[in-house]
This record gives sequence, C-alpha cells and structure tokens, in this order.
Amino acid sequence: MAAGTGGHGAGAPERPYELVVFGASGFTGQFVVEEVARAAASGELRGALRWAVAGRSRQKLQAVLDRAAEKLGKAAVGPEVGVLLCDVDDAASLAAMARQTRLVLNCVGPYRFFGEPVIEACVENGASHIDISGEPQFLEGMYLKYNEKAAEKGVYVIGSCGFDSIPADMGVLYTRDKLKGTLTAVESFLKVKSGPEGTCIHDGTWKSAVYGLADQDNLKKLRKKIGYAPVPVVGAKLKRRGLVFYSPEFKEYSIPFMGSDASVVKRSQRYVHTELQETPVQYGAYVNIGGLGSVMKLMFAGILFLLLVKFSFGRKLLTKYPEFFSAGHFTKKGPTQKQMDGTSFTITFFGEGYSEGQDPQSGKPNVKICTEVKGPEPGYIATPIAMVQAAVSLLEDATCLPKQGGVYSPGAAFCKTKLIDRLNKRGIEFSVISKPEV
Repeated sequence: MAAGTGGHGAGAPERPYELVVFGASGFTGQFVVEEVARAAASGELRGALRWAVAGRSRQKLQAVLDRAAEKLGKAAVGPEVGVLLCDVDDAASLAAMARQTRLVLNCVGPYRFFGEPVIEACVENGASHIDISGEPQFLEGMYLKYNEKAAEKGVYVIGSCGFDSIPADMGVLYTRDKLKGTLTAVESFLKVKSGPEGTCIHDGTWKSAVYGLADQDNLKKLRKKIGYAPVPVVGAKLKRRGLVFYSPEFKEYSIPFMGSDASVVKRSQRYVHTELQETPVQYGAYVNIGGLGSVMKLMFAGILFLLLVKFSFGRKLLTKYPEFFSAGHFTKKGPTQKQMDGTSFTITFFGEGYSEGQDPQSGKPNVKICTEVKGPEPGYIATPIAMVQAAVSLLEDATCLPKQGGVYSPGAAFCKTKLIDRLNKRGIEFSVISKPEV
C-alpha cells in the first residue's frame, strides 16, 4: 500500500494495520468486512492490505470473519487479519485501536450518540476516520470541533462515505467534469427499485432519522456558530421545487430528498470554491415516489411521523415499533439476502450551465447535460462498496488528497482522486446519458 495519511512522519514506526473496521459485528459492519476482505483479495491494491476488525465480542468478530471467508469461497480470510477488542464507552480501548492503524472505518451508529468518541480517539492518536453518517448535525458538529485539530495532526476525518452521500456528491462533480463549459446548477432524482420480495432497511437508519428530524433547530444554531462563508450563486438561480410535484421526465411524483445529500454537496461546493477557486454548483436533491396512491400514503405517514417526532414519548414509540410506523420499510432484522439481491438504485442528474466562452454571470444557461449514477441495493451493498473504495482512495491516492488534514465531505476529500474509477469497477456506475448541443 502507498504511504500517506496517519499523521506520523518518516521517522515514526509503522503501524500494525492500515485499516480497522470498528463495529464490525454490527448489521452494516458485517457487510463492510466482506467488502474489505474482497478488496484485500482482489489484487487491485499496491501490496497486501494489513487490516483488522474491532468490537466488543471476540466471538462475534470471528464469526463475521468466518462469514466473509465463506462469501469469498475461502477457508479463512487470512491469519494477517487482526481482531481488536474495544468499546465505544471505553476511551482507553478506542485510543489503543486508533494507535494501531492509519485509518478507522467507523460503522457504529447512530453517530450522534456513538460517533464523537471514535473521532476524538482517531484525531488524538493520529489515525484518519471514515464513517457512513447521513446526519448533518453530527457531520457539521464534528467539523466545528475537530477540523483544526485534525489539520494539526495531518489526519482526514471524512463523513457520509456511504449511500449518503458519495453517489450524490461525486455525481455532481462527475457531471461538472463532463460538461464542456461551466456547470452552474444540478438537480438529482433518486429512484430505488425493488424485486418481488420488496425492500426494507435496518432500524439503525430509522433511529438516525427520528433523532435527526427532532433536532432540526439545533442544526440551524450549529451553522450560525460555524459561521460558514456564503457560497455565491453563479448563473441563473436554481428554483426550489414544492413539497410534492410531478416529474414529466419520469412520469411520476417526486419529493425533496430528506437525507444529507444537499448539505454534503453544499459543503463540497464551498470547498471547491474557497480552496480550489472553482465555480460552485447549485444543487437540489429529490426522490421519485410513484403515482398518486404513493403520494397519499407518504403524506399520511409523513404527517404522523412529524407529529410524533416532536415529543419524547413519540420518539420512544417510533424507535420501539419501526416496522409499524414505517409500514414495513424499516425493521429490527433488516433486509434478507433475497431482498438485497432484488434491489437497485439510480440517481439521474440534470445539469445546466454555460458553454465555453459564455459568461455565467450574464444571460440564461445555454447548455444542458444529463448523467446517471446507478448501483446495487443502497444500504448494505452500495454503502460498503462506497465506504471501502473511499478508504482505498485515502490510502492509495494520498498525494491527491487535500494538502492538509481536516474534517471533509467526500467531494472535498476525493475530488482529485481515482474514487469514481474505483466505484465504476465495483458496480457503482457513473455515466453520461445525454449532452444536448448548445
């Protein structure tokens, strides 16, 4: 593997591991372990990957490694894979883990409750950190608290490296790079398709949504405290769509996407504007939900959810009975293998801008582009792929990362790396659908 991150100079002793999966025996963690094992066995890396799994139970961690070996058709993943015992409530054990690795892949959520001690341990002990949080309050709170310290230590803390929000964040950058001219605005539309078995999501994601929506007011206060520099609007201002609207392109109804994509993309665009002096892109994120029947069901469920989420007893009900309140979309067991195999996603990006030589500050946009990112089931197939390929990019493309450490969004951290090429090879495919002439 390439030398790179980790905050330890040429004279420092090499760490035993390049990568540790923390929370490896959790629901999402087990799939991340499989994906790391696959990457380690693929021969794509520039050397053998030294890695470990970490969590509270040696027995459970070993079972996850055995399952990963079975999925790869091997007797074992290899004796070089370490097993580290540590607990999110035990700061000394987290510090011991961080000291042994260049990078921690943190799979223990909801991050608003369990994320900060891991980041603190990583930053203090010179390890980089990647997570798959879709919680803006956590992501931006960690920027406020640890950005300067991470820069001092030369480590990278990169959040939302799963389905929220690598396809959206890297998709906007991909669209920009494929347009001949200046891209000034993009709207994305997510469509999740499921097979005859349907689809569902583990209730960990549901809990993050419940507590995230309950905490919206604090997010506004947090942003005031950070004091972000405003991102200038270049080109025609992108209009916000309504709460529900009909998309003629897809012949179905759409709503704003409630995940972290819009806030993550905005952070990346702020970075490319302020640090790289590139034109920032305006962005709107939407999700296609189907016909009128789907709209009515969603409106009823949404109103009930928003009423309950405001009160502590309501939040208790929502988290205790996720299956009931989500009409079966979120369960404590998570999806079956058949459900995952039958599910896929597509994000379609509609971009507009100004042709080469045209001033984006005057006149209407005169060029359009349509791109697409598509891939397998988002939560437990695409998310581990995105997280692990982000890790590989951080370790292998070290010279292409931002010059100094810090707390970054994926687009900011990986815009100059080979991450999109790596994702394409692993089945998260970026492509240009159409480039109409000026």
